[in-house]
Parts: sequence; structure tokens; C-alpha cells
Amino acid sequence: MTITTTPIGQIAPLDRAEAAARAAEENERFADLLRSLGPDDWPQRTDCPDWDVRALASHVLGAMEANVSIPQFVHQLRAGKKAAGDRPDIDGMTEVQVRERADLRPDEIVAAVTTMAPKAANARRRVPAPLRRLPLKVEVAGTMERWRLGYLLDLIFTRDTWMHRVDVTRATGRPLVLTADHDGRIVADVVAEWARRHGQDVTLDLGGPAGGRFARGEGGEEISLDAVEFCRILSGRATGTGLLTQEVPF
Repeated sequence: MTITTTPIGQIAPLDRAEAAARAAEENERFADLLRSLGPDDWPQRTDCPDWDVRALASHVLGAMEANVSIPQFVHQLRAGKKAAGDRPDIDGMTEVQVRERADLRPDEIVAAVTTMAPKAANARRRVPAPLRRLPLKVEVAGTMERWRLGYLLDLIFTRDTWMHRVDVTRATGRPLVLTADHDGRIVADVVAEWARRHGQDVTLDLGGPAGGRFARGEGGEEISLDAVEFCRILSGRATGTGLLTQEVPF
């Protein structure tokens, strides 16, 4: 069998329309996963420090609600800055999202996520171009970066929900639904950003439905592992060596 190698430089970035489609699909998959959980699943610890499944789902719900409502987004931003103290603002925001939804029962979280999933994706798609160009300061691996709001809306929110779907399946033993057209596209976009960030030649062989074989240049490091584990390492949930120490925002 011939294995096709995709040049990393030829991985097309997600345009606004495709990003919207990936966001809508990922939100629905996350909602589907929550609907499959039983009572014993919600208290299970996840790969996110201090979060069980219920807290993690509350965070995702809070992010969706902030996508839909500008007043809710502003509230979370302001309250998050206060809660963060010396920590990054995003840590404060996620803390507020979880704390303010701590009284919700699992069935209420499921119902709210089911309602908000399509609304959040649509709201992100409708943000006008001038707002999408707004600059943001975000800390990544101890370094302050300047992002555009569009990068957060199109890529990071979707990656975050995708990785949390992985977290929930690992915590509960539920099956992780993966397809090449959806998950494989998200992973390929992560591969492209990872390569831009480290700037080195590499051959990358990622296994599983979301994987593929990718290369940049010749003679660089050769890496072979599961596609989901690759993303877990880059997100900081697991550790790697060599070029796998290069983090990518999720």
C-alpha cells in the first residue's frame, strides 16, 4: 500500500467558512458525548488539573455562552481578570465559568450545551471582519503572544472543545468518535502551526483515523505516534522530547 506524504507547507489554512463548519461539527460531537454519559461518569477526574467531567463540561458551556452573548463575554473577561490575580487572564475566565455553573445538575448542563452548541458556532461565524482583526495578548508556554480575535474564534475555541472531548472520553471510557474529514482536518491544521512554530525539518507519521503522514524538508527528526496523543503532547497534557516539546495553543 502506498502511503501519501503531505508536504506540511501545502496544508491549506482553514478559511472562515471551513472553520465555521468544523466549529459546528465539533460542538455537536461534544454535545452528543455529554448526552451519552451516565451518573457515574460526571465525577470522574480528567487530564485537566482540578477538573472532573462536570467541571470540564461547565467550562465548555461557559465558553459557548460567552460566544453567544457579548454581555456574558464581557462579564467573564472582567470577572476572570479579577479572579486570575498574577495568573494569565484565561485561567481566571475558566475558573469563573466553572464556579458560576457549579450548581447545575448534569442533566441541566447537557440541556444547556445541546441548546448552545449550534448557537455558539453561528455566533462566532457572524463576527464582522473589523472585530475579527482586534488584537489580543495571550500567554503561551510562558511567552506573551499577540493574536487576532479571528484566530481565537476560528481555531482555538474549536481546538479547545475538541481536546476536551478527548479528555472526557479518556476519563469515562466512552468511545472517541474520529473521522478523517473532521478530526483529521483539525489535526492537520495543528501540524501546520506546530511546524511554523519550531521551523525545523521533520517527518511526522500520525496514526489513527485523524492521522496522516506529513513532511517538511529532508533529514530532520522522524516522529511516529498516534494523532490524538500528538495533540495531547502539544497541548501540555503529556510530555514529549525533541520537536514534541514545541507547544501549540489549544
